Amino acid sequence: MEEVDVEPSTTLIPGAGFYQKHLGFEWGPGDLIVYETNYKLQGPRSAGSPSVHIVRRDEDICSPILRKLFSESHLIFVGLQKIKEDVPSKNKKSQFVSISKNYRSVIRACMEELQQNAVSTQSGSLASQYGDQVSILLAIELIWNLCEVLFIDAAPAGSLLLQLLDWVRLHKSDVDAKAREVLQSDSPAQHQSYWDVVISLVLQGRTDEARQVLSKQASLRAESSSVFKRMDGLLQTMPIFNPTGTQTLTEFEVKWRHWHEECDRCLQDNTFASNRHLETICKILVGDEDTLLEQKELLSTWYHFLVTRLLFTHPTIKPPDLHYYAQSSMNMFLGPRASPEPLDIILLSAFEFDLHQVIKDCSIALNNWWFVAHLTDLLDHCKLLQSHNLHFGSNLREFLVLEYASGLFTHHSLWQLAVDYFDHCPEFGRVYLELQIERVPLDTERKAIKVLRICEDRQMSEQVRSICKIMAKRALRNNRLGSALSWTIRAKDAAFATLISERFLQDYSNKGSFTDLDLLDNLGPAMLLSDSLTFLGKYREFHRLYGEKRFSEAARLLLSLMTAKIAPRSLWMTLLTDALPLLEQKEVIFSVDQTYELMSCLEELNSGTKHSNLTDQDEDIESTKTELLRLALARNLTMAIVKEGTIET
Repeated sequence: MEEVDVEPSTTLIPGAGFYQKHLGFEWGPGDLIVYETNYKLQGPRSAGSPSVHIVRRDEDICSPILRKLFSESHLIFVGLQKIKEDVPSKNKKSQFVSISKNYRSVIRACMEELQQNAVSTQSGSLASQYGDQVSILLAIELIWNLCEVLFIDAAPAGSLLLQLLDWVRLHKSDVDAKAREVLQSDSPAQHQSYWDVVISLVLQGRTDEARQVLSKQASLRAESSSVFKRMDGLLQTMPIFNPTGTQTLTEFEVKWRHWHEECDRCLQDNTFASNRHLETICKILVGDEDTLLEQKELLSTWYHFLVTRLLFTHPTIKPPDLHYYAQSSMNMFLGPRASPEPLDIILLSAFEFDLHQVIKDCSIALNNWWFVAHLTDLLDHCKLLQSHNLHFGSNLREFLVLEYASGLFTHHSLWQLAVDYFDHCPEFGRVYLELQIERVPLDTERKAIKVLRICEDRQMSEQVRSICKIMAKRALRNNRLGSALSWTIRAKDAAFATLISERFLQDYSNKGSFTDLDLLDNLGPAMLLSDSLTFLGKYREFHRLYGEKRFSEAARLLLSLMTAKIAPRSLWMTLLTDALPLLEQKEVIFSVDQTYELMSCLEELNSGTKHSNLTDQDEDIESTKTELLRLALARNLTMAIVKEGTIET
């Protein structure tokens, strides 16, 4: 896209420059942050206090009603991406038109809800905010509908004007309300808005409805009934092209020309001279531009003037000729002094079939990326933007979708929608997702699991490890060892698994029992992550076997933990103490060889370095344990020798 060719608006930042420093800024997806730097500023000193200022915030993303727009349009977007490339283009066109209408229906639903809220709210500022949002959505729907007619449906000559008439009627709905008011009054023909309604209906090409309203006046004026009948005849016989009929465009043009000439003859013959309102209508029917411009209040916009002008002068307009009529209609309607609004410029670009200019101007004029992202995506699927790539590598469609999705990531719940948008950006979508997903605050474990599942589904291993480490450390700080171990296993972090295993064992030493038994009993292959975790899992298994009175299996496991050097040396005394109840059983549990191995472990432990920080009382306890173990081992050895000798005999 080209650089913005207009001067940006000035935003005053209170308090900036107190220390005469240069200002720095940082664009975020939803706002702009301005701050003071350490660089000196030359110039007059300004009063105030230094601070960080949020210059612009995307308020739409905070609106509950507009969040519905984002959520529902997300479903339409995802559905659009599923349309297969191999579907015939004729079938695709109807699908694309249907999707476009779905988008517009979501916009209209949000508009209606905003209008209801604006009426019901007691807050003036809130009502004003709702009103502003309705105005923006009205403009968005107006532009989208026109793009649907000109680009997506690509209506040909004949059908084009019919669709433009529908476009005008949809966005000039006050005529219907005024018509109801007139017809429901006691005397419709005497109502002050009567003729405004008749002329408004004619201006929109609604001739049957205009005849119905006009009949109220004719029934009151018997003396001029012939004049009203003549007008009724002209309105009734006005040719309207039927795209589904058998009549060709050429035949329609001939028929329309004859009708137009008949209207012109009535005007030349002063048929309606006795009634200025009927004469005005006749001038409209012949497409008299001066008369049309006199109806500015009823037309209200230059594009309504354009469509009415085409209806009565060139009903078979071809798409390539639209731009000439659009430009001249805007100039005639606005006049030389009035300058066009941004909406006028956007609509004019659409009539000129300059799609990229429409998207550029909308990007500048609108306050978020929702509209341009979704419209561009749809147009791209229609193969209307294939020739436009950006200089930094991405195409226009992907650039806008990425910007919109990045903005969604600033919201506490809408970030989940953004993931699907990134998924459908083949070039940079994954990179953006990896960067943005790391910024999602992991407020709760439930949210962390959501983020983790997103990363796991997309094989984002680095982000998976990062999330699991964060959650594991948080759980460990809160002394939730089971949760910490669970997150560590998912992160496959051996070092942290060792730390948590040691905390589990320390907790066991203090309390005499394990916590989180379900997790420890079902570690499975995960216990191989680190030696400490392996020991923790096996040690817990020893306790389980002992509790189930499977003493022989428990004894073998306990011995293997020591002889295989899996158990930390600092815990050998604890393990040997755990062997005491097994040594004192009436039935011999440890064999002669196993008893010798236990004796060897005990002697190796005692011959090692003594702990200098032990108190006298602790040393006495350790000494007592050692003596008890030696006595128990000696007694078990005796019993084992007798037992094995008896068996051999």
